[in-house]
Amino acid sequence: RPRPRTMGLFGMFKKKDPKDMVREWQSKLRAEMRNVDRQVRDIQNEEKKVRKSIKDCAKRNDIKSMRVLAKEVVSSRKTVSRLYQNKAQMNSVSMMLSEQLATVKSVGHLTKSTEVLKAMNALARNKAANDTMREMSKEMMKSGLVEELVEEAFEDMNGGAEDVEEESESELNKVLAEIAGESVALMPEAGKAPVPVVAAKKAREPAAPTPAEAEAEAEDDELGNLQARLDAIRQEAS
Repeated sequence: RPRPRTMGLFGMFKKKDPKDMVREWQSKLRAEMRNVDRQVRDIQNEEKKVRKSIKDCAKRNDIKSMRVLAKEVVSSRKTVSRLYQNKAQMNSVSMMLSEQLATVKSVGHLTKSTEVLKAMNALARNKAANDTMREMSKEMMKSGLVEELVEEAFEDMNGGAEDVEEESESELNKVLAEIAGESVALMPEAGKAPVPVVAAKKAREPAAPTPAEAEAEAEDDELGNLQARLDAIRQEAS
């Protein structure tokens, strides 16, 4: 009677080919870079809508809503900047992995790389890093490509938190001046810095008539929807 065929233990736990691992990592990196491009497009499309809303608020002299929306623009642009930094680091890692492929073909295994370690740590410190990159880092450690990643890099870094508010205020004023232009001369809230404009005199002209209550309520709903969409995109990016 023929004996049933069974898979040996060595077959079950066969070590993955280094070349396959490198190609798999590169494939994941390419997918993540495409994802970054998509997220940036989504954020920038939403910013166009927010810019239009800011201009509409300027026509009504609605400074409060303008400031709220300008903060969304500042925050979105910071997110885009982090995403582009993330993409640049991923591209660097992909090129280094191409060099590793050449090494594997000659020596048959991956060699430790301090450059890959530095690039992966930089990725980990970026707030835009996601679970895919974290998992890839662990796989690289197990494969022997990198020795040890800085675990603290995956945690939120608080350095320079004291300067964030002042920096945001300056950026906020720049955004308002960029978008609203001559429509705003200064911010009426106490303690707020004036917004630089070309023609302050024009901004001091009497305010436009207050719109009907129903129209104002509809516009508030639109602003809320814009903020919700931007928050959702940034949450996906983080």
